[in-house]
Amino acid sequence: MSTQSQKQGIGATLWDYLTTVDHKKIAILYLISGGFFFLVGGIEALFIRIQLAVPDNDFVSAGLYNEILTMHGTTMIFLAAMPLLFALMNAVVPLQIGARDVAFPFLNSLGFWLFFAGGIFLNLSWFLGGAPDAGWTSYASLSLASPGHGIDFYALGLQISGAGTLIGGINFLVTIINMRAPGMTYMRMPLFTWSTFVASALILFAFPPLTVGLFLMIFDRLFGANFFDPTMGGNTIIWEHLFWIFGHPEVYILVLPAFGIFSEILSTFSRKRLFGYSSMVFATVLIGFLGFMVWAHHMFTTGLGPIANAIFAVATMAIAVPTGIKIFNWLLTLWGGSIKFTVPMLYAVAFIPSFVMGGVTGIMNAAAPADYQFHDSYFVVAHFHYVIVGGVVFALLAGVTYWWPKMFGRMLDETLGKVTFWLFFTGFHLTFFIQHFLGLMGMPRRIWKFLPGQGLETGNLISSIGAAFMAVATIVLLINVVKTSINGKKAAGDAWEDGRTLEWAVASPPLEYNFKQTPLVRGLDALWVEKMEGKKGMTPAEPVGDIHMPNGSFIPFMISVGLFVAAFGFMYRNDHGWGDVVGIAGLAITFISMFFRSWIDDHGYHIHKEDILNDDDKGANA
Repeated sequence: MSTQSQKQGIGATLWDYLTTVDHKKIAILYLISGGFFFLVGGIEALFIRIQLAVPDNDFVSAGLYNEILTMHGTTMIFLAAMPLLFALMNAVVPLQIGARDVAFPFLNSLGFWLFFAGGIFLNLSWFLGGAPDAGWTSYASLSLASPGHGIDFYALGLQISGAGTLIGGINFLVTIINMRAPGMTYMRMPLFTWSTFVASALILFAFPPLTVGLFLMIFDRLFGANFFDPTMGGNTIIWEHLFWIFGHPEVYILVLPAFGIFSEILSTFSRKRLFGYSSMVFATVLIGFLGFMVWAHHMFTTGLGPIANAIFAVATMAIAVPTGIKIFNWLLTLWGGSIKFTVPMLYAVAFIPSFVMGGVTGIMNAAAPADYQFHDSYFVVAHFHYVIVGGVVFALLAGVTYWWPKMFGRMLDETLGKVTFWLFFTGFHLTFFIQHFLGLMGMPRRIWKFLPGQGLETGNLISSIGAAFMAVATIVLLINVVKTSINGKKAAGDAWEDGRTLEWAVASPPLEYNFKQTPLVRGLDALWVEKMEGKKGMTPAEPVGDIHMPNGSFIPFMISVGLFVAAFGFMYRNDHGWGDVVGIAGLAITFISMFFRSWIDDHGYHIHKEDILNDDDKGANA
């Protein structure tokens, strides 16, 4: 191939991804960008652990430490965990319900580009005067007093990114409600689809309070309002309420899809139907419901009073019940199963005790009197990371490995995958288990350095060594991805041979239109039902015919660029005369792009029956 044609090929691929509305390509965009931010957040975590490896360390300054700490939390929650879960949702959910795409392909693209624009905007703060430094929760008492534009980057960046997440959540809700294949009743949906459905509902209700809080903070910082300034009649506690009304459901927005991923993996590699399917569904819904009733357990020490503290303590303890139901159902799925210890299965089995430990310390924190002692100590840091890393990150590593062949058509290397698992698992427990005891010994959260002779040296050193293990595990994972992308084993449609759900009934990677014929679903674990009857594919619900597909669009990218420019303009409005002009110009780009979207009559295109039949040799399901 000539250099010129290579350039044309790269250019065409780049344009394809800039304009795509195909859920499978958007999944890859989420995976790449979420993976990038995961590496950024991981490097920030390493800086934290290097600084705390030895007493009285001067590796970074106090101010820079606050910025690194803030950006680590913000990046990992908003820019790594969320998009990586959206990557798996995009790649898998439409296939699991037998759909050819999501309900709103244009909005799917717009959701990604808004998230990406907000994430890049936030991280540019490192190069433009300093990152936010008030902690990932950005409590108003700290953020209003923060000099420079770090907090402005935080508020504006998360506002743009959060709009993308909200759009994505609405899209998945409508997709799951409206686009299920014939026979795919609610109680036949795979657990990952169910958990996506409930998490999307949580997004719908949890992100608006964050949006309101960020708007108020932007107005306080940029336009001289006083919503949170107590010297001018405001109230800093209002920010805490708005943040945690979002922030606690956000934990379940992250962890419920993780539960769904493990439910799929445990069932597949135990070669058994998931034990207690209906109770798992109701437990998922109940966790989502109760998730909105516990936010003030983050605020036991703010002076809400004994009655409010007691109510939120009881609600927090109650949420352990549906989670316990899930744990026992997973264990009973394993019981008597024909277990295969693949890489995803190793993560799934390791997740159960790791997450239970995080849950137990959560119940300890739920007791308000005890929380007065635990609050703002490293005990809470340990609890939080046992839930998020032991739950969500394990699930992401498991889910990416499990569905990688479906997304890319190649298997990841099992040996390298097991090296990654053992390094990460060992490093995780080394890093965070000891932090429970550091917290109980009195080590505060967000501390920049500690003095020798306080008894904290050994624990912090062990914790930092564990972080190095996790870093090496991540490097091995990247090597695995590069190696198998070049010469990995090609994956069959049913890549693991024991697939139970509809995504394993199509080619790996799926064709543009997913299903040649919409499948007829005849039971829970739809593909397994067909296998039990000796069939190689799904029973079709329709004859082969022309398939309507949406056109790609450059407009979502331009809408996001407009908001990106507008955020810069308004952020500098008090520093430069041109700030308002740039802000208005950015909004003009966005609104003109939206006008074109409304004005252009886009009917998409059709893939004709003859072309579909010609694709049979590519492995499309019959």
